[in-house]
Amino acid sequence: MSQKVLVTGTAGFIGFHLALALVKKGYEVVGMDVINDYYDVNLKYARLAQLGIEKKVIEYGKKVSGHPSISFIQLQLEDKEGVDRLFHNEKFDFVVNLAAQAGVRYSLTNPHAYLQSNIIGFLNILEACRHNPVKHLVYASSSSVYGLNESIPFEESQHTDHPVSLYAASKKSNEMMAHTYSHLYQIPTTGLRFFTVYGPWGRPDMALFLFTKAMKEGRSIDVFNHGNMQRDFTYIDDIVEGIIQSMVHQPVSGSDEFDPLNPNPSLSSAPFRVFNIGNNSPVPLMDYVREVEDALGKRAEINYLPLQAGDVPSTFASTDYLSKITGYKPSTPIKVGVKRFIEWYEEFYDEN
Repeated sequence: MSQKVLVTGTAGFIGFHLALALVKKGYEVVGMDVINDYYDVNLKYARLAQLGIEKKVIEYGKKVSGHPSISFIQLQLEDKEGVDRLFHNEKFDFVVNLAAQAGVRYSLTNPHAYLQSNIIGFLNILEACRHNPVKHLVYASSSSVYGLNESIPFEESQHTDHPVSLYAASKKSNEMMAHTYSHLYQIPTTGLRFFTVYGPWGRPDMALFLFTKAMKEGRSIDVFNHGNMQRDFTYIDDIVEGIIQSMVHQPVSGSDEFDPLNPNPSLSSAPFRVFNIGNNSPVPLMDYVREVEDALGKRAEINYLPLQAGDVPSTFASTDYLSKITGYKPSTPIKVGVKRFIEWYEEFYDEN
């Protein structure tokens, strides 16, 4: 029998790609998403359509079938009864929780959304795993937890006690909540600190999408911190492979790596882990802009602006620990990844 995986956030960018990849590897996937309007819901429904889930059959709380080995249920993380019922009925082997209220800047104006989805919602997932045991809970953290830390590359052993947005604080909270449940109830948990994921079917609020859309429409692009930024841009296929490898490498209790007299924040005597998942190769933002220009065959008109509140000038993931445990090795160059995104963008929006 194939193993069953719950992927929350399946209508989202990473969750959609993960669901496709898991099915290709022989897993049975149950997707879950509330399909909120944080960004264009038509893009979310289009992703689901690629999984064989048509908008017309979606009904809140009702499981529907898609392509072979994929089913879907529209459900809020905050719906405790609904989440409990789903876990009780499905008996999942693995859970990958990618559903969350995303966006650093949105958290400055809509803070309550982050407490509901990212804290209450995640608590419901933890409780469901407690009462319906799973082999492994993998969940989305974020590179934003590093906050004011300027010691790069960012390593999981560094402390993350100075977040600069509520979004980052909510992700830091997820890691602490997961550790508590790993310690108390022996639930194997792994948090993944994602670093600037990009690629086809990406989110409209991310830089590559914003740059491409503006330039194709003949508008200027906004570049913050006057262009003095770098990001560890990571292509979606590399991210997905890293998630799957993390999922099948469960942490165990009593790790010899953990020293209680000198505790490493990413390890524990409990079955708990935190990984960076990035490209391990930061790119100056202006180099990224030039790749977009080259792929589109046009120059960008640029508005240079100050650093935004809640943002940081640099991210750089050390992925040594993830590579050591899982063999993770990102392989997609920026030039290739940007070109693939733009090819998808032009095809998708020409058709729609």
